[in-house]
Amino acid sequence: MVKKPKWVVEKEQTRKARAAETVWLFGLHAVRDALLNPRREKLRLIVTPNAELRLADAIAAAGITPDVQDPRRFDAPLDPQSVHQGAALEAKPLDWGHLGDVALGDGTRPPRLVLLDRVTDPHNVGAILRSAEVFGAQAVIGTLHHSAPETGALAKTASGALERQPYLRERNLSDTIQALQEMGYLVLGLDGDAEDTVEAALDGLRDRAVALVLGAEGPGLRQRTRETVDRLVRIDFAGGFGSLNVSNAAAVALYAARP
Repeated sequence: MVKKPKWVVEKEQTRKARAAETVWLFGLHAVRDALLNPRREKLRLIVTPNAELRLADAIAAAGITPDVQDPRRFDAPLDPQSVHQGAALEAKPLDWGHLGDVALGDGTRPPRLVLLDRVTDPHNVGAILRSAEVFGAQAVIGTLHHSAPETGALAKTASGALERQPYLRERNLSDTIQALQEMGYLVLGLDGDAEDTVEAALDGLRDRAVALVLGAEGPGLRQRTRETVDRLVRIDFAGGFGSLNVSNAAAVALYAARP
């Protein structure tokens, strides 16, 4: 009998694990937006009587029957520190499709993307998703490993943006950067020691598709990433203290790079 190669078996196992994966979203705002999102596959909703009243319109729109529980016996499998506000929704992770399709933009203005190099804190990624939505970015892109997965904490920090702002996780960041470059993107890596500012690098080039790459706080961009981007740029700070956390840096960079 011929055996399947090990890599084929592992690939099939990974595919099955992803198909079975679910995420618990919590908090009134995050749950409401997920209930109202037709792209989101909803599995189970747990609410307290008070939360049921506050979410009545969204529950009706989603066509889901909630499990109404006493606040003292709220048994959703959440971290005890989670501020759930009496609402938790089990759902399938969102599928935003392929990078090539998302990166094409909407055809109305030059697209902007945010790429994250090993940014693992879900609160930072959630905040970046909010900024990306505000400034009209096409997507936020992390890596399959060593980046924040879709979780309840990320969704709560994103304050609804997770349901509207594409969040893709690609296998290899350098390959992703090169694919975007082949599509015509100008890829800028954020580095506090870079010579040029974001604005200077985009002088006369704001009609280009632009991807901004940000690294984790502390280590910043990895060497391979630094070598792959088209250019390293910095945020133009006033004064001698020039340091922002990665979510704030993403917001400022997106504003500086607006079309």
